[in-house]
Amino acid sequence: MKKTIEVISERNRVHRQRVQIEGFEDLFVDVPKAFGGEDSGPDPHDYFDLSLGACKAITAQMYANRKQWPLEGVSVTVNRDDSGERKGIYRLEVAMTFHGVDDPDQQARLEEISNKCPIHRLMTASTVEVTTLSVPA
Repeated sequence: MKKTIEVISERNRVHRQRVQIEGFEDLFVDVPKAFGGEDSGPDPHDYFDLSLGACKAITAQMYANRKQWPLEGVSVTVNRDDSGERKGIYRLEVAMTFHGVDDPDQQARLEEISNKCPIHRLMTASTVEVTTLSVPA
């Protein structure tokens, strides 16, 4: 499935970008003031990290629904350690709470299943190829 995401620099803003994804209202991306931005939206790393947390939650919910487990919701906290990023090490620690599931075996299974979500696999087991093209305005 192909999907197009457009990123457009906002005029009269330093680094703020407007993102358009078909069928959704505009999202915004910026960088912190410490890096010359206006801090007017999440930075690109935030979107990278949140995609993992959201995918893990959705995957756990889908599995629990299929198994008819009493999962009422999932809370996910993603902690980033990017101190080694320039050396090629980017660490994400994900803490998950499975609300309504008290059985330790079910909780363990939901955690295990969340590690198989598409974004987790993409980040850890895939080769991602990026092609960048310059096109005329």
